[in-house]
Amino acid sequence: MLTWALGVFGFATAKPILAAAQTPSATEGPFYPTPTMRRADVDNDLVKILDSVQEAGGDVFMLKGRVLDGDGVPLAGRRIEIWQCDMNGKYLHTGDRQNIEFDAAFQGFGHDITGDSGDYAFRTIKPVTYPGRTPHIHVKVFDGDREVLTTQFYIADHPANGRDRIFGRLSQNDAAAVSMVFGVVDGIEQAVVDVVV
Repeated sequence: MLTWALGVFGFATAKPILAAAQTPSATEGPFYPTPTMRRADVDNDLVKILDSVQEAGGDVFMLKGRVLDGDGVPLAGRRIEIWQCDMNGKYLHTGDRQNIEFDAAFQGFGHDITGDSGDYAFRTIKPVTYPGRTPHIHVKVFDGDREVLTTQFYIADHPANGRDRIFGRLSQNDAAAVSMVFGVVDGIEQAVVDVVV
């Protein structure tokens, strides 16, 4: 039985994998938090800071996906980072001069390391509008110390997308590749976005 299962598995992985279009790159923006600006806790749960009782405000969801190469092969051991403004539209960055307080319970920046199947996961909040921008989450992918992609994820069909100067440059296919579509799985809201580098 085990031999049969391995044989089937081996056959399945031998199928040709369709090439995937690379995820479109986007500007890093002015608010990428340097290591000295980040909180001590930089894990993949941006809603709960280590040793804090309070959780961040905002609509919590799971952002999931895989990091793949152009042939659709999963890339394990890749560092993926995200950063975004809090529920008030403020970034964890000294350059954000808005006269509002940053949500003390929001991590603002986090990272994950992809698993054997290239999978990543973040617990975070749905992005909100920032002055002059549609809601978005910034994303970086690293292979070791080498940055291989900087991009942004958007909320699919958000009314502000059409007015956003960065989103507006994307082709229809590229926009779909970086758009988050929300659904509920096992009672938890989530969006799945694969990243091709």
